[in-house]
Amino acid sequence: MFSARCGATLLRSRITSAAASSAACSRSTATSTLALTRKYATEASKPVNEVTAALTRTETLFKTYKPVTPGIRHLKRPINAHVYPGRPLRQLTVPLRKKGGRNNHGRITVRHRGGGHRQRIRLVDFMRTEPGPHDVVRIEYDPGRSAHIALLKNRDPTATGKRLWSYILASEGLKAGDVVESYRQGIPDGLVPGFTDSKELRGKAFEAASSDSTEASSTTSLALGMLRTITIQNGNVLPLRLIPTGTIVHNVALDPEGRGILVRSAGTFAQVLAHEDAGRYTQIRLQSGEVRRVLQDCVATVGKVSNPLWKSRNLGKAGRSRWLGRRPRVRGMAMNRSDHPHGGGRGKSKGNKQPRSIWGWLTKGKRTRKPGPKGPKNSNMMVIRERPRGKEKKAGGIS
Repeated sequence: MFSARCGATLLRSRITSAAASSAACSRSTATSTLALTRKYATEASKPVNEVTAALTRTETLFKTYKPVTPGIRHLKRPINAHVYPGRPLRQLTVPLRKKGGRNNHGRITVRHRGGGHRQRIRLVDFMRTEPGPHDVVRIEYDPGRSAHIALLKNRDPTATGKRLWSYILASEGLKAGDVVESYRQGIPDGLVPGFTDSKELRGKAFEAASSDSTEASSTTSLALGMLRTITIQNGNVLPLRLIPTGTIVHNVALDPEGRGILVRSAGTFAQVLAHEDAGRYTQIRLQSGEVRRVLQDCVATVGKVSNPLWKSRNLGKAGRSRWLGRRPRVRGMAMNRSDHPHGGGRGKSKGNKQPRSIWGWLTKGKRTRKPGPKGPKNSNMMVIRERPRGKEKKAGGIS
């Protein structure tokens, strides 16, 4: 009797221990599965509706990380899933030879530069002289600029080398598979029935032709509408005389035979305000709010520059600035009197001096250049309205 009772107790204890061990095994398996699937970066999730999109726009626009290390606690990067992850086209790059901000005498002429990762310069085509359709192969990252670049392939079967492949500044919304074209040399004959391109037809001539009520003018207006539908596309290059007012452009040239030099940073854009009656200049408002005149034979690219979230990124740690080739900046008040006008003294004070640079120039409000009629002759006579400064900038900027 006693032995039978002890055997039953032993059997129950074995069954209980087996069940407990199996439960513990399942819990450990689940824990290990969770550990394997744990991710240290947030994924872009699709919003359900507009309210959810508004509340979670930071998570869907930027990539953040769990603070497993201090260096990634504040790290925030824009999510650019469309950017090609591989290497650039070798024949369109050259090695970057760094000089650490020093001139040919070995003296530092540009401060706070040095070190950084090895880079290759992407040879971006700012001229866009090749006519005809070009296919966008992919969007790439460029370490030398804030905007993204697009790799183009020429459809011309006779094109070889750099005529076949080229890099351009990627405009916002441009993606692989799109087709862009350059009309720098003018509109080819036969592109639009009833329209013949001529440098005599400028911005005001188009509005005058479309405002008349004759049959010939209505035909011209129809041809003009068809022309704008075909040419005013994202990434296309056109002379300013063919771009209607109100159009958003970038990569604006200041010389009819030169390359685009204005509005090339990430997320920036300019706007065509008006074509002057004389038919020589076009008024353009730049990103800073400055309005200036540009020759109508100069070219510009339709659209806004890509990567607009670049300004909202956070590097997270000082080491990433060093990877980019930026050395530390020391405050003037932390220097000695012999090294900076704000240096020296006891305590945190600059001695009630005007804010000055390391070379003694007045800063924070002091005008260092007088553009327009107030300055030297022909210094900047193309500026119609200067960018807002001071109270005008705080009151609301441009109007």
